[in-house]
Amino acid sequence: MPDVNKGEKTKYRLADSIKVCMKTAPVDKITVQSIVDGCHMTRQTFYRNFKDKYDLINWYFDKLVLESFARMGTDRTVYEGLVRKFEFIRQEKIFFTEAFRSDDQNSLKEHDFELIIEFYREQIQRKTRRQVREDLMFLLEMYCRGSVYMTVKWVLNGMKETPEEMARALVDAMPPKLREVFLEIHLV
Repeated sequence: MPDVNKGEKTKYRLADSIKVCMKTAPVDKITVQSIVDGCHMTRQTFYRNFKDKYDLINWYFDKLVLESFARMGTDRTVYEGLVRKFEFIRQEKIFFTEAFRSDDQNSLKEHDFELIIEFYREQIQRKTRRQVREDLMFLLEMYCRGSVYMTVKWVLNGMKETPEEMARALVDAMPPKLREVFLEIHLV
């Protein structure tokens, strides 16, 4: 566990508990009670920190993956950020396999999409100093949804490709007009 404050320690304990639960049950069958029982906490403590188990999963995902994108565009490219993301996912194989199986509206799949599209949109706007055009936003949404779909497929099929192979495939699949913008702002 990283060096964190007391509130963060509580969240990490809850995350560790859901990871243990995921070894024996699909996410949709895990209850908040089983999570808190696993780390000797109360439901009240859980709900002070998270609105539901999917909120916990999404928080943990953010902790693992956001760092891989943190320096993108300054000294890291999309490819390098994706390699780090896939390395994190591989290290937490059980967690991601079970989390990506869930199809709840608050699922990790949708959270991953929202996270990456917003990250790229912000990068484009910050570096070009203009709003993302509607046609580019369409390409960005299509690319991000496809990236999430292929990430989920990679995880659920046993992660046979290396993180580098997955990252290269996703970068190579980028629509040409989007690639032009990413080149302009030093993301590829």
